[in-house]
Amino acid sequence: MDKHKFTFGAAGLLAFLLLLAAVVGPVTALGQDAKARAVAQRTLKNMGGKRGWDNARFIAWSFRDQYQVWDKKADRFRWEKDSLVAIISTDTKDGKVYVDGKELQNGEEKRKLLDQVYAAWINNSYWLVMPFKLQDPGVNLKYIGEDKTMDGATADMLEMTFDHVGLTPENKYHLWIDKKSGLVTQWAYYKNFNDKKPTFMRRWSDYDNYGTIRLASDRSNPESDFTLENIATPKQVPAAVFNSPTPIRKL
Repeated sequence: MDKHKFTFGAAGLLAFLLLLAAVVGPVTALGQDAKARAVAQRTLKNMGGKRGWDNARFIAWSFRDQYQVWDKKADRFRWEKDSLVAIISTDTKDGKVYVDGKELQNGEEKRKLLDQVYAAWINNSYWLVMPFKLQDPGVNLKYIGEDKTMDGATADMLEMTFDHVGLTPENKYHLWIDKKSGLVTQWAYYKNFNDKKPTFMRRWSDYDNYGTIRLASDRSNPESDFTLENIATPKQVPAAVFNSPTPIRKL
């Protein structure tokens, strides 16, 4: 098992602890004050809205040294790192794992890797599409007030907590939504709700249009650079994307 083990990295593992509430489009959530709800709705609208999200069937991107393609409509997820490839159902968590182009037959090892890849889907997609999840069931938003980002821009600040969502519902996030653009431009993660200082704080910037939605690629901070790369939202993908046992050409 050890030779096929992979890790998310420190910040990625922290975010993995928050499960995506759903993979459907954003819906109205309870536990949100009127101001927070208005700010969140503006953000969603400026990123493409529910229609844009629903129309973005395929999303591909690189998270650190992992490359993945997500078929939201068919609940399929392709993940690869080096010569390790997995193609799973995000609904059943079942699928196939390939090592050096050969299907892994060891049942116990395969199950562990499938569970890890399912966790990677949760974690890696949240780092990319979190703003589309602001109004999911179980997500609570509170308007804190105005604040400055690390780059000196004025922003509305939201506190995001969770009600029976994920493995560690005591987590907390702070989000900065730019006053002018209405987009998330910074986030901070608190492992525990009562923590005085965040575990990390990073930018959420460098937005671009990807088909029917807008996504940001920059997750840097003054201490380190971090970019989500190879982002794409193709309307169609080759059949090999969800069949090839070896790494594919990036979309």
